[in-house]
Amino acid sequence: MLRDITLGQYFPGNSVLHRASAKTKIILSVIAVVAVFLAVNEYGFALILAMCIAITLASRLSLKLILRGMKPLIFIIVLTAVINMLWTSGQTLLVHFWIVRIYLEGVIYAVFMVIRILSLVVLTSILLSYTTSPIELTDAIEALLSPFKRIGLPAHEFAMMMSIALRFIPTLLEQTDMIIQAQRARGADFDSGSVLRRVKSFVPVLIPLIISAFRRADELATAMECRCYHGGEGRTKLNIHRLGGLDYALFAAGAGFFALMAAQQFVHGVFRL
Repeated sequence: MLRDITLGQYFPGNSVLHRASAKTKIILSVIAVVAVFLAVNEYGFALILAMCIAITLASRLSLKLILRGMKPLIFIIVLTAVINMLWTSGQTLLVHFWIVRIYLEGVIYAVFMVIRILSLVVLTSILLSYTTSPIELTDAIEALLSPFKRIGLPAHEFAMMMSIALRFIPTLLEQTDMIIQAQRARGADFDSGSVLRRVKSFVPVLIPLIISAFRRADELATAMECRCYHGGEGRTKLNIHRLGGLDYALFAAGAGFFALMAAQQFVHGVFRL
């Protein structure tokens, strides 16, 4: 299961999204997230699905890869769907068993919530991780936050922390898998017993994982000090990325999609968050 987590991984390519500036993809991600939460009816979610399909095709990433990244979220998605289906009341009763009542409106709302979660994961993963290298993402975050330096925000340090966090997610997952395999070789059982017993069985995994994480953090800090790293003050860049025609075209597409979302909600009289 841990090997299926693709969060923070970068997959090189030559697609439209790979060639676009990281600043453009960050802004498009913000637009996509806002648009996902603006969707409240079938028309809005149909547009969200169309946007997910368009971005997936533009990234040229395999559907198998994207679906593999969804496997660790199956439990959360199913739990969210069940809770919304059972807790949402309506007019059309479908199932009535003891105290359980399932309405048609609850089923529809559960489907909408599943689409919302999947859309958020797919859009942000493709735009911010799969098609953007950590270095480009760091430079873009720093460039977008640079105007806030006037109020004391350490833009470079903040961008560096985010980049390091994303970079070490795959490393920590790999380390966790190695520790689990080592514990299994010593006779540990993680798959049988009650839920509480399974949770307790992961205690021998967490302790060495935390120790390993602190050791890696200390080694990284030492390496940065040896290279005379003192933050972003006075630092220059080897490559300065500027916006091109492709970026402006993507901006126009994102603005057009957002306007379409707002228009369809206004037409159907449900313009609300």
